[in-house]
Amino acid sequence: MPLDYDAVMGLKQFGQRYSWTDREVMLYAVGIGIGADPLDERELAFVNEATFTARPLQVVPSFASVAAWGASPGPIEVNRVLVVDGERDITFHKPLPAAADITADVSVIGLYDKGKDKGAVIIRQTVLRDGQGEPLATLKASQFARGDGGFGGPSQGQPEPHQVPSRAPDRIIDIATRPDQALLYRLCGDRNPLHSDPEFARRAGFARPILHGMCTYGITCRGILQTYADYDPSAFRQHAARFSAPVYPGDTVTMELWKDGNVISFEAKVNARAVTVIKNGKTVLG
Repeated sequence: MPLDYDAVMGLKQFGQRYSWTDREVMLYAVGIGIGADPLDERELAFVNEATFTARPLQVVPSFASVAAWGASPGPIEVNRVLVVDGERDITFHKPLPAAADITADVSVIGLYDKGKDKGAVIIRQTVLRDGQGEPLATLKASQFARGDGGFGGPSQGQPEPHQVPSRAPDRIIDIATRPDQALLYRLCGDRNPLHSDPEFARRAGFARPILHGMCTYGITCRGILQTYADYDPSAFRQHAARFSAPVYPGDTVTMELWKDGNVISFEAKVNARAVTVIKNGKTVLG
């Protein structure tokens, strides 16, 4: 059945309860590749609490993207085989703790019709709140439902993407992914078979399972963390990215970064396949 615009836009569920411990925090960090060098003390701070000299476990800011995995505004009937991540934009209100009991308030804030055979864009907002009801992070997530366009909804009004500078990048870094990266990252919550089942991936139009878009998002957060943020997660105020092409496990992701004051613009490419996988990236530090 076609999407019902008014019904979808009215969906919201507040007060959904979630929790995490240091196990989930460390698993996420390993899932986006942190700790590949077991002697890098800056990265070990995110994946190892068992140090000779006690130190607090650090939390990667983009852990917010999986902290309330499964939180939903309610059921939206779309063709799941053809759904991919479109964009993610997280505003950080305070640093995430290494363990917490939280609530998630989820609502649909946008639904756009790209046309029949062109898909639909669904935008959800999730506010993560601590035990006192104070916001920890606000997530805006867009999904591209490639098989659900033509339902008669609005086609205009989506937020304008951030424009990266036209000058040469100020920094370029390479971040390698592992052939089994998707199998590890899926343990953070996203069990979509698109990332683990070769037959499902082929039916969805891909040669083989692809890396989760949200893993790529975490990799770009890691890239900012290790460059302009000096491994300080409390420096992050916002991290936003637009997914433009899939990363395959084993690819090397090349990030191009531009610094203008406290705003870091970025894009990411897989040069071996001559594709841009992340566009319009923006991080605000403070």
